[in-house]
Amino acid sequence: RAMTKDNNLLGKFELSGIPPAPRGVPQIEVTFDIDANGILNVSAQDKSTGKQNKITITNDKGRLSKDEIERMVQEAEKYKADDEAQKDRIAAKNALESYAFNMK
Repeated sequence: RAMTKDNNLLGKFELSGIPPAPRGVPQIEVTFDIDANGILNVSAQDKSTGKQNKITITNDKGRLSKDEIERMVQEAEKYKADDEAQKDRIAAKNALESYAFNMK
């Protein structure tokens, strides 16, 4: 789904120590890798400083049951049009903010 509130949190990590910079300048490379066993590896690296962090999500904790997954898939299908409209509104808002920011 388009909004994070409608998704299931698998894990989180922080990439800290990124120096202050104008909006849009920091370049963060994020990589997602899932293996045959369903283990998800996520890494992020700040291209300017080289600072990086990563997390490995295994399938043994915090996983959804088959029924929960099916319910979420059905909800995603049910609300697909609403999610697209919300995504479009957010993209328009972000574009306007970016335009206003660049006018300064």
